[in-house]
Amino acid sequence: MEQTLAAVRTDLAFDIELQTVLKTFGDEAAVQDLTLQIRPGEFFSILGPSGCGKTTTLRLIAGFETPTAGSVCIQGQDMTQVPPYQRPVNTVFQSYALFRHLNVWENVAFGLKLQKLPREEVRSRVATALEQVKLDGFAKRTPAQLSGGQQQRVALARALVNRPAVLLLDEPLGALDLKLRKEMQLELAHLHRSLGLTFVMVTHDQEEALSLSDRIAVMNQGRLEQMGTPSQIYEEPETAFVADFIGDTNLLRGRVSHSNGSTVQLVTEAGLPVWTDRRSEWNGTLPQKLVVSIRPEKIRVSQLEAAGHDAHNCYAGRLRQVMYLGPNIQFQIELATGEHLTVLQPNRARLPALDTEVQVSWSAGDGRALVA
Repeated sequence: MEQTLAAVRTDLAFDIELQTVLKTFGDEAAVQDLTLQIRPGEFFSILGPSGCGKTTTLRLIAGFETPTAGSVCIQGQDMTQVPPYQRPVNTVFQSYALFRHLNVWENVAFGLKLQKLPREEVRSRVATALEQVKLDGFAKRTPAQLSGGQQQRVALARALVNRPAVLLLDEPLGALDLKLRKEMQLELAHLHRSLGLTFVMVTHDQEEALSLSDRIAVMNQGRLEQMGTPSQIYEEPETAFVADFIGDTNLLRGRVSHSNGSTVQLVTEAGLPVWTDRRSEWNGTLPQKLVVSIRPEKIRVSQLEAAGHDAHNCYAGRLRQVMYLGPNIQFQIELATGEHLTVLQPNRARLPALDTEVQVSWSAGDGRALVA
């Protein structure tokens, strides 16, 4: 079997382009009308809940699936019908897929030996790959003698030894415990910076995507909901789904009742008046129904009359639940109208007692108005 991996090119606008891709399984569409462009050297994440189509999208790029319609281009070449072993990509799987009967060196060298490369080239490339993932002293160990994090590094080395233009990561840290997962996130970030390769990662972990990615594509039910930088996705969600899926948020739904040009007031079904900044793209036409997303850390809470804040969005309520999270405290506040708000504050003060009367507030600019 011949494996033809193209040399990494830096003269292209995009390493990967998906144009109006559709993928169906029987009558079910796993991916619908998907268009993506991924730049050379990016750390790009595809994020979404289970069943959203993110893994199918990665498999379309890798060549393990063929689009029902649309095209897949890699480094400027149409790869839609090209088999996986002829694409300039390699995939790292969540399960690692290591050969248990082979040692680390043999696992990493396996693909090179299939290509019948000269023995000295195999030795040199395996040594370089193991050094890149900091496993150069583990060549003779078997997978059973390695920790989960070390096995993940072997899987990375086995992919890197083929010198791909694009590295595909399918839930690469999903099998690790929380502490090791955090450590491997740092390792992945360092590896990406040092190699300069294009990384495309599929994950359902929002924090992982936000911390590692240059850009993120959020998918829902086979469609692209939003694509942008981590700060754009978190601070400027375009849909209620993105606001709710990425991190924690409070969603208040209501009908528009008033506008003064720069701000808009909506009133919830329970009668809570909420002010939010008007979106510039709405021009002269206001939606009749809105959803306002307010991140928990944007809300101020006080047992005393709040001072120096926006006159809008200041409400009385009662403290119904307190969760100690170490560096932060999470409050559940029930407003007089019956709505519940989640509030996150730094752990800097004595915890108030449950059922304490409090006041919550936020400025109109701290909320994000979305069309309902």
